[in-house]
Amino acid sequence: MKSLTRMEELILLAIVNLSEDAYLIAITDHLSGLMDKDLSLNSIHLPLQRMEKAGLIESEMGEATAVRGGRRKKVYRLTKWGLRALEEHKKINDIMWVKFTRLSHEKKS
Repeated sequence: MKSLTRMEELILLAIVNLSEDAYLIAITDHLSGLMDKDLSLNSIHLPLQRMEKAGLIESEMGEATAVRGGRRKKVYRLTKWGLRALEEHKKINDIMWVKFTRLSHEKKS
């Protein structure tokens, strides 16, 4: 299974959270708000391209809207491989965080 970078993990999770609204600007705005940091479109676009090429996500063009001046949005969704990568990443993180939780409780005592 491909190892995910932290940004790839966050982007995949943003895609899950945004569902049908998972397009470049929405993903960037969502993560910028959560991280309280201005992210560039390129910092999201490049990992999206890599993950699409790797088969972790797929995209389709949405309908044109007047709000976007008639332009269509490229909407992303996870593939089964992307879902598996996220599940594996979560499993590893959960194992690693257990020790931190124990350590933080010990320090409070």
